Amino acid sequence: MTTVDTADSDTSTVRGLLERAEDKRLAGDYRAGCELARAAADLASSTGDAAGEAAALRSLATQLMRVGRQEEAISACRTAVVILEGLDDRIGLCEVLTLQAMPLIELGMHDEALGVLAVARDIAQELGNRELLYWVHNRTGVVRGSMGDRELSTESLMLALDMAEGMNAEARFCILNNVSDNAVYEVTRLRGRGENDAAERVLTGALGYVAEALRLARDARHPFREAISLDNYGMLLALAGDLDGAAQLIEDSRLIAVRAGYSTLESAALQHQARVRLMRGEHSEAIEGLRLALDRAHTAGEKPMAMEISRELSEAHERIGDFVAALAYYRDFHDLERELHNQVAAARARMAAHHFELDNVRLEAENARLEAELHRARSAELAADNLLWQRQATEDALTGLPNRRSVDDRLPKLVAAGGPVCVAVADVDFFKRVNDRYGHFIGDEVLRRIAAILLERAGETDLVARFGGEEFLIALHGSGIDDARAQCELLRAAVAAYPWESIEPGLTVTLSFGLAEVAGPASLPDALGRADQRLYDAKRGGRNRVCAG
Repeated sequence: MTTVDTADSDTSTVRGLLERAEDKRLAGDYRAGCELARAAADLASSTGDAAGEAAALRSLATQLMRVGRQEEAISACRTAVVILEGLDDRIGLCEVLTLQAMPLIELGMHDEALGVLAVARDIAQELGNRELLYWVHNRTGVVRGSMGDRELSTESLMLALDMAEGMNAEARFCILNNVSDNAVYEVTRLRGRGENDAAERVLTGALGYVAEALRLARDARHPFREAISLDNYGMLLALAGDLDGAAQLIEDSRLIAVRAGYSTLESAALQHQARVRLMRGEHSEAIEGLRLALDRAHTAGEKPMAMEISRELSEAHERIGDFVAALAYYRDFHDLERELHNQVAAARARMAAHHFELDNVRLEAENARLEAELHRARSAELAADNLLWQRQATEDALTGLPNRRSVDDRLPKLVAAGGPVCVAVADVDFFKRVNDRYGHFIGDEVLRRIAAILLERAGETDLVARFGGEEFLIALHGSGIDDARAQCELLRAAVAAYPWESIEPGLTVTLSFGLAEVAGPASLPDALGRADQRLYDAKRGGRNRVCAG
């Protein structure tokens, strides 16, 4: 039964699986962590949880590279990149690109590693994110060191070390361990150039860093970190001349690696034990240890390490005068170099195919996005057209008031709502004269201003509409005939008092009102007829007045 099969139902969620995968990672149980992270990725993908899938793929990549499955780790990172680009998650994108550099290094694809780190650096600088920049500098230092450029490696790592203050324990362990690992090679390089004082300064600093890294690893109870820091500590002690202390620390590292199944770390410990024996002049024992380390490296599929051990075996046999064996291992070294070159080329080809697949995914996603946007645009256009049609059908284009069709729909509902309702029909006095004297443009403006006056003074539940031509309808809800007459008088007075001369010198405008009370829904047509009759009464009575009845 697998780890995932035994999960309780309440933790069989993306978040629950990710939390358990992280627990396994922090405990150094990377194989179980891979299984849980993959299950989380599959579940997130099946449920459309893009953010969850990206997080799961990142966790998966982190743990795959610890068990030597570098190409799978790179594929997981690349898929996560596509998802994060779609989510526009710049921080997550930078984190995954920085992570992707590590398996690329292990495959010997240094140019690709520097390429993804350059993109990550640009994002981190654009965001002004110190923590992201820390990881970029840290990983760049590792790439440069793997390429043999120790000066640039040291420069990048020390930049990261300066930024590590305030970071969490895992981040601080990482940079302290990387600086210590790089120092093993840097001290040797400096001594080879005769720069002994500089070499001692680097060595002294690195011994302090690796001691702190070991303390952090042990505090976290993380066997992988403890094993790797013990190994680095041992190599630094060897450079400092403490060969017995070095041998003990490296053996402690090897035992942890064997117990936890860290084959790469076991190979490295065997290789470094052999180096210490060479320093003691124990050539035969060193050669035996290197052969065992080479066997472990081949078993683990660690070609770069196997190549390095073959070179060391060639040099060790040369020291003892066994030139036949030295030549054989030298040839093995070059054979492995060719194999590694072919392996990298094949990996590039496979990853190019995967990249092509991801480009198709990107293209499909972009097409889907564009189609969705087009659909939304068309829907919005149709909605706007529908709204415009509705407005044109129910709204007077000149005044913006409801039109006669809207009145036919809304007025019966207003009456049916209950409470007293009075209807008034208002007509502009001598409107033809206004048009004849001042023109239709001024006439239209008069109608717009009257509409604004009536609307401004109407109650919230009243209805003000343009009834047609120069006629307006006002339905006063909640008002009996006496209150309605008073309200109409206020409206009439407001129109008469408006400064019409500000529109055109000599212009005056008044309204006549016919008012009637609605007895109920059935009597609405009769009330409108009576209001219309009272309007004629107001006109015959001299205009600019309210007649009710």
